[in-house]
Amino acid sequence: MLKTDFKTYLKDKNLNLYKDKIEKIKNIFNTGGKMLDWYYIDKCISPKEIDSIKNISQNIQKNCDLFIVIGIGGSFLGAKAIISALTPYFSKNKPEIVFAGNSLSEEYLQELIKYMDDKEVIINVISKSGNTLEPSIAFDIIYEKMKIKYSNDELKKRIIVTTDPKEGILRELANKNDYLTFDIPTQIGGRYSVLTTVGLLPIAVAGFDIEKLLLGAKQVNVDEAFRYAIIRDILYKEHKIVELFTFYEPKLEYFIEWLKQLFGETQGKNKLGILPSSSNNTRDLHSLGQFYQEGTPIIFETIIGINKKGKLKNNLYTHFVEDINMIALKQVAFAHLDAGVESNLIIIDKLDELHLGMLIYFFEIAAAVGGYLLDVNPFDQPGVTAYKKLIEIELKK
Repeated sequence: MLKTDFKTYLKDKNLNLYKDKIEKIKNIFNTGGKMLDWYYIDKCISPKEIDSIKNISQNIQKNCDLFIVIGIGGSFLGAKAIISALTPYFSKNKPEIVFAGNSLSEEYLQELIKYMDDKEVIINVISKSGNTLEPSIAFDIIYEKMKIKYSNDELKKRIIVTTDPKEGILRELANKNDYLTFDIPTQIGGRYSVLTTVGLLPIAVAGFDIEKLLLGAKQVNVDEAFRYAIIRDILYKEHKIVELFTFYEPKLEYFIEWLKQLFGETQGKNKLGILPSSSNNTRDLHSLGQFYQEGTPIIFETIIGINKKGKLKNNLYTHFVEDINMIALKQVAFAHLDAGVESNLIIIDKLDELHLGMLIYFFEIAAAVGGYLLDVNPFDQPGVTAYKKLIEIELKK
């Protein structure tokens, strides 16, 4: 179950004022429209694609030591989020999954190329356009290494391209060389693409149940996601301009990084929007907790908790460590509320595919609704082109 608490750690909010707006937004969702296919889970991925991913992922698991996923933004964050959340802390699973093309670190690429030397490698390059700077550079370098390691026939088994169904540099490369391909849905943007081939292939390679992720998404209470979006908008109008996504399980770190992209790109436009930030508690309470409690009053929190049963005891207290973690979560929220920092609480029963699927869909809906409440297009990101143009101009000099 995914449970929400929008009362205990919040002051009273009048949600009725949003009734007419919400009806209009629901009508947009229910009638469909451009870039809304993510809202319909069955449009995210077909049964045929699910079967293909399951079969191919099993083949990858048998035939490689190292699976490299090349992509940036929505092309890697969703998969990284789920894999990080579900993988044991001290795992040595085969194949090892690493991500590239999400930075311009030469040192990382040099070390990765060397790391490939004595390993059987399969790569999955993910990009709709095929010309995004960071993954383009990484793919070029890794592809050259692959051509040295393997024959052309062997490369056909070891290069997987996830890209636009019809056009682009990667589509042309795949068609020319007969590489295996997956389509990125044209009506789903990158940050909403976790439950498509973009995210599901790497997740399946990691050994996790993609059908349970999809099932979890289908079980979400849509009205609760709308309520959360409304509360965020009310807090924003109360001059709370920073949302602190707070988590008490470090495995959720990359899930929160995905959330930051989801909300930042969806709503941060026209000089509007809430700045998504994060806090890894209880660690960050010992570095930033003072600001949360008594700093500039611009913050509200959205806390993601896991209602796990404790198993590990200690000699200092009678409680399990997991119980102490939940006590800390609640008492910190009370302390922050006393200081004027309000919190939304979202609790899942277990950290597994089903509940992560719930979280993904819940937040996708809330982000899109929040964009509509701000009267911005939830599905474009015009601001990210500014720096890209300047870099391109400099590179051509």
